[in-house]
Amino acid sequence: MSGSFASLNTALTALRYQRVTLDIASNNVANASTDGYTRRRAVGESLGASAVPARWSRLPEGLDAVGGGVGVATIDRLADGLLDARARTEHGRQQYLDVRAGVLERVESGIGEPGTTGLSAALSSYRSSWNDLTSSPASSAARGQVLARGAALVDAVHAQAASLDSEAATQRATLLSTVAEVNTVAVELAAANKALAAASLDGVDNGDLADQRDRLALRLADLTGGKATARVDGGFDVSVGGVPLVNGQTAGRLVVTSGVTPTGGADGSPVVLSVVSGSPATTTQTSGMSGRLGATADLIDITLPAYVAGLGAVATTLADEVNALHRTGYDAAGTTGRDFFSHTPGDAARTLRVALTGPGQVAASALAGGVVDGSRADRLSEAGTAEDAYIRLVTDFGTQVSSSQRLAATQGLLTTQVDSARQQLSGVNLDEEMVAMLAAQRGYEAAARVMSVVDSVLDTLINRTGIG
Repeated sequence: MSGSFASLNTALTALRYQRVTLDIASNNVANASTDGYTRRRAVGESLGASAVPARWSRLPEGLDAVGGGVGVATIDRLADGLLDARARTEHGRQQYLDVRAGVLERVESGIGEPGTTGLSAALSSYRSSWNDLTSSPASSAARGQVLARGAALVDAVHAQAASLDSEAATQRATLLSTVAEVNTVAVELAAANKALAAASLDGVDNGDLADQRDRLALRLADLTGGKATARVDGGFDVSVGGVPLVNGQTAGRLVVTSGVTPTGGADGSPVVLSVVSGSPATTTQTSGMSGRLGATADLIDITLPAYVAGLGAVATTLADEVNALHRTGYDAAGTTGRDFFSHTPGDAARTLRVALTGPGQVAASALAGGVVDGSRADRLSEAGTAEDAYIRLVTDFGTQVSSSQRLAATQGLLTTQVDSARQQLSGVNLDEEMVAMLAAQRGYEAAARVMSVVDSVLDTLINRTGIG
């Protein structure tokens, strides 16, 4: 296009372009603290002269058509797909380690070792009561103290087992709620994929939809360690544990097929998670899941049962060692000693009991015939195998807790580094936006000035030319 009126159109395109630039900068500033927002930039393109020959497109003096101004080519989100994928991976690992470290630390606090109220103190007090009975084998009070401290020891074992059972119940409830959240987020991501596909066909700005897609994909990574794959239409496909959960505009459903009942109870089997998808519905088991869900499943299946089994082994060792010695002694009436403790095989931590019913049944003597001495009580006061086993159990668990905390802290450094790199690229910098607004303002003012000058030229041309 050529001619004076073309200059007005060129200036108009500049006004429109600078207005869009100002709008984008304003939107960036408004969302500077919005979680998951990715800043935008307007990308301009030069509008060239018409490629179609026209009668007056070329004047005798030379080429007169110099271009049609500027237009908005695209509105870009300043995001890096590879960096976003790395962030999802690191966040999944971070959530796994954080959940594991937090639960182990809470369990360690419940164990209460070292301390004056824990199981170690109860074991030491129990052995001390046998030592006191050694000095006063005929004392009914000393025998009663052995029973009382034995009962206190049993209560300490039960309290620790109950604390672990309570934690396991909490983790089972957490597993069910996390699965429910995963299914909700998956449905929302499928809906975002559908909206993105429609926006791509319509040619409208889909930046907000893309932000929503990224937030949902990151949340699924936090919950499951899910892997997101970009689609041609702008959406994400997500797989969890190697099984597709979200496929375009369709979301599958994650279910707990064993390990946890719908009411949060334990069914005695390992935790198995599956994805139900398609029509007709097909169920596929997942494996190797990370994120919060993976950590919770590992705690339910491996970590907590392992400690309960270790505690049960300590209780079994205690009962077997004490019972073996107690059966070789004689009680206050000269009767051969019986088992001091009883328990259900395979569940000693929860079922350990004091089997004696009265102080007279305590077998403190090693001599038959009603002779009262404290030699058997002395042997029992030295029986410390269970105490040593418990110290090893607690020490190993403490090492496990420390290791999980170090791993979480180390992973935290890496996750923070990746997040910082994403923030530098995608986050809103108010100083940069101020510069962009000032540049757009000056560009707008310059375009308006061009229009004023052209208006003045046209006024001279129309109203003054040819006037005598």
